[in-house]
Amino acid sequence: MLSQLSVKNLAVVERLDLSFEPGMSAVTGETGAGKSILLQALGLALGVRADSNLVRHGKDKADISAAFAVEHNQTVQEFLSENALEDEGECILRRVITSDGRSKAFINGNSVPLSTVRNVGDLLLDIHGQNEHQLLLRPDQQMKLLDGFAQLEVDKQALNEIVRAHKSLSEKVDNLLNNQELIEQQQVLYSHQLEELNEAALDQDELNTIEASFKTSANAQVITEKTSNVLNQLESDTGANAQLLTLGSQLSDALEMDDKLQVGFELLSSAQVQTQEAVYELTQYLSQLSTDEQSAQEMEERISELYALGRKHNCAIEELIEVREQLDLKLEEIGGGANSISEMTDQLDLLVKRYQDKAQKLSKDRQLKATELSQLVTEAMQVLGMPGSEFKIGLNEKLDGVHLNGHEAVEFLVKTNMGQDFKALKKVASGGELSRISLAISVVSSDSEYTPTLIFDEVDVGISGAVAEVVGRKLQELAKHYQIICITHLAQVASFGHQHLRVSKAQQDGGAQTTVEQLEDAQRIDEVARILGGATITDKARVAAAEMIASSQA
Repeated sequence: MLSQLSVKNLAVVERLDLSFEPGMSAVTGETGAGKSILLQALGLALGVRADSNLVRHGKDKADISAAFAVEHNQTVQEFLSENALEDEGECILRRVITSDGRSKAFINGNSVPLSTVRNVGDLLLDIHGQNEHQLLLRPDQQMKLLDGFAQLEVDKQALNEIVRAHKSLSEKVDNLLNNQELIEQQQVLYSHQLEELNEAALDQDELNTIEASFKTSANAQVITEKTSNVLNQLESDTGANAQLLTLGSQLSDALEMDDKLQVGFELLSSAQVQTQEAVYELTQYLSQLSTDEQSAQEMEERISELYALGRKHNCAIEELIEVREQLDLKLEEIGGGANSISEMTDQLDLLVKRYQDKAQKLSKDRQLKATELSQLVTEAMQVLGMPGSEFKIGLNEKLDGVHLNGHEAVEFLVKTNMGQDFKALKKVASGGELSRISLAISVVSSDSEYTPTLIFDEVDVGISGAVAEVVGRKLQELAKHYQIICITHLAQVASFGHQHLRVSKAQQDGGAQTTVEQLEDAQRIDEVARILGGATITDKARVAAAEMIASSQA
């Protein structure tokens, strides 16, 4: 729900900080006081197009922030998490507009594109009235409302999974059919390359060690010469090993006279042991080192073969087996030819059958619930001051094929007077009528998923008396499910609010200034009395206002 709205230097507002409560908030004020500034500020926070003329005269920028409590809104939390914007159960939308026409948008302090703000805004708040932020006129929202009322979202999701699988498989079949000649050429190439790699009898251990082995074999003569020279110097009568033995013996004699030589003696003895180990290791190495020229030549030919394969496949020789496996997979994907296309076509036929079964059931359920919802909304419209009007949900069948969301498109139709033909909602209803139709739909479908905050902008246009009271009661009823903010000019509607905000405008410092204040009980009675009786508030008007508020809150 919307919890806080802060506005700075926007049009006639210098500074505004408002807190909103759950339930229904009524917003009133004299004509021209600036009630629409609240909608304008919220629209900007939600990502509508900005105009530099909105910045208050003489100021560098306008700054608008709208804070929403979303700890219980799983859909919004998932959106924020997916976009790395989560902030412990709160979503703060901020918009900064500079006097030179530039604009920046933020979500929870993070700079984001306006499209991201609009996407999350659609999940948070919906404004019903004469503005461009009306989800109700969008075909996708109309389908969402009907399917939510009919509880068909799970069935629709299952159908759409089949549609996506069908699309993916169809694209594969089309690719095979449209590129058959190219695929056959690839098949020949892959087969030849795979045959070469198989003939090479690749072994991963060999690939991992052959370069090092070849380097050793190619330099065997030099390695033998240098290693033998080292051995000769270690093992000669005056070599390092003999000298260490002699020195160790001498130090051993001295150790008997002074045990402080123990550490030095142990280090010298260790050096002699290590030298003896080195002699053993080098002798073993020389005995195993091959200097066979024929063996070295064979290894050179082998590594040349592997290098050639590596160059052909643009890889290191250690990766040749992985390349061979990838070629196997590629051949498996395209190697079926006509048989593969036939198998995939059979799979497509099976998916179409599954789609038809689910789509037909979805259509049947939609038709049943569309009739029920149409009747309920029509009945609600009658008591909302639209006698003779009628609402109907049209289900327009799509062309043959497999379609997301099923066989039909949903369209909301309305006629506002008896004897007229049904026409699309967006082409018939005026602003006030659209708001009341929205209210009727919202009340009827209040158990289905919707945005948590609904704003109704003067839904009472063209009505009065008993009908106005019905509108107020319907809004209060809707407030059991959603947070409702209603901008109204009727006392009968305003009296039903759980919270009452008054908008006023005054001239100060050479310019107009709009303010909004939350009314206490006595102030609220005066405001409702003003709406009832005009600028001069009489005691009778106050009594009537108090009775009206008490009756509305009972």
